[in-house]
Amino acid sequence: MEVAIPLPSAALDVLDFWLGHWSVRNRDGEHAGTDHVERVLGGYAVIEHWRGVAGEEGKSLFYFDRSAATWKQVWAIEGYVKEKRLVLAEPGRVRFQGRAYVDGATFPDRTTLTSLPDGEVGQLIEHSLDDAVSWKTSFDAVYTPLR
Repeated sequence: MEVAIPLPSAALDVLDFWLGHWSVRNRDGEHAGTDHVERVLGGYAVIEHWRGVAGEEGKSLFYFDRSAATWKQVWAIEGYVKEKRLVLAEPGRVRFQGRAYVDGATFPDRTTLTSLPDGEVGQLIEHSLDDAVSWKTSFDAVYTPLR
């Protein structure tokens, strides 16, 4: 019988600053939607429930892959999927990078989450059409806790 050895909590805590219920506004201040981000499965997974202002829904599953000793993400919204892995983890800042799959095309995609003052979180999503030589902003928003 194989016994699972608990991981140091720091390995599982990298997304803790993003957990919660959020009102989301783009950097111009326009309301973009709401988000609920919750830890599940004893901390080995985080689920994101997105609802945009037009009613569109998206779901994200972040999970800790013990065999790779890193976090991975799958994002799904009607029409496309993104698969990413953690490439940067600093206190209050993480980046997931991988590929987006849209209408038969695939291209590099990355998301950076940054803890901001007053409990807010910044999210910058970027994509590349030249195989990660340059990056274009897809979504740039501030998450404010719903109280």
